[in-house]
Amino acid sequence: MNVRPDKRRVAASFSKAAGSYDSVAQLQRDVGRQLLWYLPLSLRPERWLDLGCGTGHFSRALADWYPNAQGVAVDIAEGMLQHARKAGGAQCFVAGDAEQLPLREQSCDLIFSSLALQWCGDFQAVLGEASRVLRPGGVLAFSSLCVGTLQELRDSWQAVDGFVHVNRFRALEDYQELCTDSGLHLGTLQVRAHRLHYADLRSLTHGLKALGAHNLNEGRPAGLTGRARLRALAEAYEQHRHPEGLPCTYQVIYGVLQKE
Repeated sequence: MNVRPDKRRVAASFSKAAGSYDSVAQLQRDVGRQLLWYLPLSLRPERWLDLGCGTGHFSRALADWYPNAQGVAVDIAEGMLQHARKAGGAQCFVAGDAEQLPLREQSCDLIFSSLALQWCGDFQAVLGEASRVLRPGGVLAFSSLCVGTLQELRDSWQAVDGFVHVNRFRALEDYQELCTDSGLHLGTLQVRAHRLHYADLRSLTHGLKALGAHNLNEGRPAGLTGRARLRALAEAYEQHRHPEGLPCTYQVIYGVLQKE
């Protein structure tokens, strides 16, 4: 099931957002820290891979967690890699695609990927590449997004027009089936809702754009969104308002798989 946007568009969007990403990436840091705590305590990798490393925040965290290991950071966006390389953490920074990893067989003990794999259309290929690259006993730990993410924004746009304004995400059942059939031992697979609140719609959409995660799907409307439609969207979104502000919910799936 390929419902992801064109990867060239994804790479360009995140490259453009590299300079602003960390200023609005609180959710990404929270999710990545949670994923770190899912890692097996017995794991002592000689080489780890930060897949979809972004600005390298968790490459540096992995270097602290495993000071005797060699680190490799991979991202599809050159702009992110350039940003990450300056801060270090990994020994190697490589441009690459999770569906076709630029690494040799059985070369890593840990693949860590936080909030990157939702952009991959062929998750079966991702799991196959992980199996190829992991050494026996190696671990794939990932977080991704599933159906229900940005639901408030999706529902509000549905009240305005019929265009695709919100990125599509894979269903939990698809993750379950693909992980079960991957040949890797499935240790953890669970969904947790993370909710952010914004003062107004402008703040919310600015945050998505600064992350590079604004609408990248086919079927999105061409050109600028008119003022009238934005006003209608704001009015529709106000129906979801909490005392803390306008909610923005992310349904985050956490998975840990191990190669026999």
